Amino acid sequence: GNVLQDRLGWQVVYAYNTEVLGETGTLGRKTYHEILLTRYLREALFDLNDWMTDELCTAAEKTLLTVASSETLMQINENKYNLLRDGIPMKVKRPDGMTEDRRARVFNFDEPEKNHFLAVKEMKIHGTHYRRRTDIVGFVNGIPLLFVELKKQNVDVADAYNCNYTDYLDTIPQLFHFNAFLMLSNGLEAKVGTLGSKFEFFHEWKRLKEADPGA
Repeated sequence: GNVLQDRLGWQVVYAYNTEVLGETGTLGRKTYHEILLTRYLREALFDLNDWMTDELCTAAEKTLLTVASSETLMQINENKYNLLRDGIPMKVKRPDGMTEDRRARVFNFDEPEKNHFLAVKEMKIHGTHYRRRTDIVGFVNGIPLLFVELKKQNVDVADAYNCNYTDYLDTIPQLFHFNAFLMLSNGLEAKVGTLGSKFEFFHEWKRLKEADPGA
């Protein structure tokens, strides 16, 4: 969390037992089931698409959240990635009454620093049957792209994968619908991977300088 805040300029919020639910609350979540922070998503949609309206914004959110029951988690993740990369397809009414197809941009790829970066520590997330608390979830424009699981230094990093991450996949799968990066660390060692990777395919996270040892 400190590295995200001090070196990378992320806003960091500690949520456990302090998060206030509701539109004007800490993160704007109405329930602990929500993993999309619509407050920041809406800001981005209006900032990046000069034709955006409240109605279209709501439609864009719905498209992002819609999941077919037949889809696997990997299929959902790939579909969401395509929407985030290419933009959300929308039907936009022109002044002449005709509609045209447009794509709503979610991220500012041209000027990355203009996106909103938020790291939430110890965030309560409820699944259908289970309740969990995640170590760090990183949001870009309200989209949960980064998942970080932290262990104590005397605990093997593999435990973060075997005991925590795989459990979250089963109990709060919605957190990973949009995920782009997974990081597992015990303070001495860190591994980075992507959804669907087995632990042996997670790579060691290196320091910013080549001469530094791995994290």
